[in-house]
Amino acid sequence: MDFLDKLGKKASQTYKYTADKTSKIAKETKIKMAMNEKKSKIEDIYLEIGKRLYEHHIKDTEVDMDIEAILNEYCVQIDELCDRIEEERKELLALKDKRQCSKCFSEIDLECKYCPNCGNKQEIDD
Repeated sequence: MDFLDKLGKKASQTYKYTADKTSKIAKETKIKMAMNEKKSKIEDIYLEIGKRLYEHHIKDTEVDMDIEAILNEYCVQIDELCDRIEEERKELLALKDKRQCSKCFSEIDLECKYCPNCGNKQEIDD
């Protein structure tokens, strides 16, 4: 009976580990998809900016306040999307138990005192 208890306990531990790992991978994938969607939206906005400027160029008029306001609105949208992408990137690093090097921006382990990529000394948050 002791053998069966150990086997059951080991199977339970294996199941829990696998379920946790699968959940973590699913969360990472969901975050990456959301980030890619936002990056795609940014690209669409870049295209729209170019289109608007070219249309304005064709009309052969000076850049007026109307087009300036429109471009500013697009830039604000890009800033907001970039901020959300940055938040998701940080969430992704936390899921991986990693952080970013302050110099070269490589992903490194949380406990690294020096970046293995560039050698920069890391500030360790307590």
